[in-house]
Amino acid sequence: MDAPPPATRTRTRTAARDVALLAGVSTATVSRALNNPEHVDPATLERVRDAMAKLRYVPHGVARSLRSQRSRMVGAIVPSFDYALYARTTSALQQTLSQHGYAVVLAEHHYDLAQELQVARHLIEHGVDAFVFVGVEHDPRLFALLEDYGRPFVLTWGVDPERRRPCIGFDNRAAGHQMARHLIALGHRRFGMISAPLDGNDRGRERGAGIRAALAEAGLALHESHVQYAPIALASAQEAMERLLALPQRPTAVLATNDVLAVGAMMACRAAGVRIPQDVSITGVDNTDLGATQTPGLTSVRTPIVEIGRAAAEQLVARLDGREYVANQTLPFDLVFRGSTAPPPQAPAAPARSTARAPRAKA
Repeated sequence: MDAPPPATRTRTRTAARDVALLAGVSTATVSRALNNPEHVDPATLERVRDAMAKLRYVPHGVARSLRSQRSRMVGAIVPSFDYALYARTTSALQQTLSQHGYAVVLAEHHYDLAQELQVARHLIEHGVDAFVFVGVEHDPRLFALLEDYGRPFVLTWGVDPERRRPCIGFDNRAAGHQMARHLIALGHRRFGMISAPLDGNDRGRERGAGIRAALAEAGLALHESHVQYAPIALASAQEAMERLLALPQRPTAVLATNDVLAVGAMMACRAAGVRIPQDVSITGVDNTDLGATQTPGLTSVRTPIVEIGRAAAEQLVARLDGREYVANQTLPFDLVFRGSTAPPPQAPAAPARSTARAPRAKA
């Protein structure tokens, strides 16, 4: 797409006097609420903060009030520092931005989209020029805030079919769909799924939707008793798999929505004497070293973790410089077959596995 005019700050912004008028206080009280809230009566402080929220007011320092000034900082707000793959994407983002003279300010929101909004507000206050977010779905107030203050942004790790906002990622639904089809082709009919919690997590939701869609196409269903949700941690995933193994008719194949959950499931099987893949097949997503070095190796989805970070950096720099850019990019993924998947017990051998590759979508 053609590039819009260079990113600029909006011409008019809410001022402290507007907040004071709405809250029924003086501008001095607004200043104290910002800088020394402990010295403001709680009821008054609440009125001031409510007025700020309604007016989407973000304070700016004197130096940052010069509209032409840039901090040359990009804010990257991720769901969690605990998930190593976000660090890999952010590292690629930082390396590419640094080549253009920009630095990254990193923050997390713990899958709380309201907290993500608050973090973005603080970073705008400190003069961040642009933003990178994970996922497609966010609090609508976040987009209003970014528009009000003229901050370009890009969404990553997912795709928006409607192309409403700049987005660089891969099709999470297709990833789940293709992996489920692989297991169906092997002859599996009883499935389980271990997923990260879905609140504030459209990636996990899309992967699960793809799995369910593939099963439905084959006349199968994923029963709710066969779905376990667990934080992205090995111990939590192990406990989730233990619950699946305790079912009267346990699944012969378990799809995990990322590699950490899949490896936790493998740990539970080893502890219970359940053989992989002879008794149960297990798959993951993201093709991490953690999964690749298991015995047997984990069948997984190779996702464009590093490529997302690089592409996001290049897009933002182009936008900040007023150059042309491609707003929406859907990057390819691959299914990587290893030893953790096989036909179910006593099932006839399936046809040879294909080396499926997601089609490269046009940007």
